[in-house]
Amino acid sequence: MSAAPTAPRTDPSSATARLLDDFARRRPAALARVISIVENHRPGFDTILAQLHARTGRARRIGITGPPGAGKSTLTTGLVHAYRAQGLTVGVIAVDPTSPFTGGALLGDRIRMEAVALDPGVYIRSLATRGALGGLSVATREAADVLDAFGFDRVLVETVGVGQSELDVARTVDTTVVVLVPESGDSIQTLKAGLMEIADIFVINKADRPGADRLRTEIQLMLRLRARGAHAQSKSGVAMSSARAHALDARERKTVGGEDEAGTWMPPVLTAAAAQGTGLAEIVTALDSHHEYLSRSGTLAVRRRARLRERVADVVDQKVRTRLWNDPATSAWVDAQLDALASGRTTPYDVADELLERSATLLSGRQI
Repeated sequence: MSAAPTAPRTDPSSATARLLDDFARRRPAALARVISIVENHRPGFDTILAQLHARTGRARRIGITGPPGAGKSTLTTGLVHAYRAQGLTVGVIAVDPTSPFTGGALLGDRIRMEAVALDPGVYIRSLATRGALGGLSVATREAADVLDAFGFDRVLVETVGVGQSELDVARTVDTTVVVLVPESGDSIQTLKAGLMEIADIFVINKADRPGADRLRTEIQLMLRLRARGAHAQSKSGVAMSSARAHALDARERKTVGGEDEAGTWMPPVLTAAAAQGTGLAEIVTALDSHHEYLSRSGTLAVRRRARLRERVADVVDQKVRTRLWNDPATSAWVDAQLDALASGRTTPYDVADELLERSATLLSGRQI
């Protein structure tokens, strides 16, 4: 009986080249495969990202964040409809909770976006948080880069909605939209969530419910107080006279929502009922206004350079962890220090310093 013929071996480099060629031809299957490789950090993912890097920087990246139940998916779907009506293509990254059984995304957001899922000008990808505390998957930034390189005009990143830990999105996008609902709680809770610091635009969704106007007034008041505090600090702590404070308060009332007279962006506080499609036009206008402000003021370049710096730091962290903790000799050496650590003869800091010194060759990637 003759042996079964063996399948011809595939050269990994040629397979990657074909995949990138299909990606350049804007084939959806290639896009899906590239994101899968990047999300799971399969062999060759760093080579693919390196090849795509020069194509990034064209898409506007918009983050949609806020507490669970705020209607982020509905609002995202509405924005997709609005951008498609303008003839723009849209890539959506919907960060979902992680399945406790498979480790994958539960796909809840993607199901809620079914109305736009079949549009050829729209691509929706669900990513699992996989334990990320900032409401974003660890691979979200890479996936955003892939969608950018594919040529989408807008890249929307919707976070999972974990309440007070949603600050990572501001480091991933150009504009951050914070979505709240009348039931989001009082202003103190909003401040504790850190949302005041990251929001470029506030949207009070489900504004047809009682309490929407009160929440909007509270947020606007806090924005004015923050602006007043910044103004006072710029005066080296000199107390403002009542007349000056009144004048500033009047100016703030005019400028909450857009660029003020000093060239500073004041986040607008908008209301919407995304399920009914109301308020979406104003949100799109505010997004365009913020992008124009970022471009004109030079802030866009600053934010994107900061994002690139953080990407370098992320890559370094990933490489250090992989090279150190996948090395059997390193693991054995750390285990050998546990007795001394337990008895107090050494400290975790001393062990860490010695580990870095003895691992210099390993971390550099050079063979001994």
